[in-house]
Amino acid sequence: MDVVMLMAIGLLTGATTVLFGFGGGFVAVPVVVWADAALGTAALPVATATSALVMVVNAAFATAVTPRSVLLALRGSGALLPLLAAGACAGAYATRFAPPALVRWAFVAYTALTALDLLLRPGFLRTTRPDAGPARAPRPLPAAAGAPIGAVAAFLGVGGSVMTVPAMRRAGHPMRVATALANPLTLAVALPAVAVSAAASSPPGTGLVGLVDPYAAGALLLGALPVIAVLRRRPPRIPDRVHAYAYLVLLALVTLAMALGGA
Repeated sequence: MDVVMLMAIGLLTGATTVLFGFGGGFVAVPVVVWADAALGTAALPVATATSALVMVVNAAFATAVTPRSVLLALRGSGALLPLLAAGACAGAYATRFAPPALVRWAFVAYTALTALDLLLRPGFLRTTRPDAGPARAPRPLPAAAGAPIGAVAAFLGVGGSVMTVPAMRRAGHPMRVATALANPLTLAVALPAVAVSAAASSPPGTGLVGLVDPYAAGALLLGALPVIAVLRRRPPRIPDRVHAYAYLVLLALVTLAMALGGA
């Protein structure tokens, strides 16, 4: 039953990768915590590491099938990528020493505050004002944001989309583009996190590779990759405002799931 459940969740991670740029982290962390509950306090570090591997594969595949015209919007962000990777190395390494309860409730607190910010502050749900002048061209993300984004994303196991999608949205990109660009940025975060996690020592007799659960990761990817292929080939047409609200709702649901899982 576990593998069926994980594959079903994999379908959802594939959909969130394409539609919201999540790459699987938001959905995978609570699910892998549940699947590896027998590991006790080690379940959350394993979930964070496993979600990073799922994000790498999902985000790489989604990026490969994204139209080049969309990816060109990342021009001018060259310095951002190595800084994302450097921050992710630090965040993934810090996770190995942080108390699991701290990581869990930091995940809940950060995603809850992000959801409130998206709901209350203009620029995500409400992108224009009646007195606004002509629309400006979208701006690239500042390179200086790379290290903190990478560190927080890798430490919590959420990928970079929780910060990059709202930031790109407020920089002037529509949701369709902001979520697509989150995938290559997620790669810069997740690759170093996977390398650090795989090099860690694993508890004996668990079948883990470092801190990665290959069984859970494989089942999630079996469900996710076909969905990514289909949705990239035939993307659904979602109104921009509806797309933004759906992102916010999913973020709130994952926050709730993680909070209840830690109760």
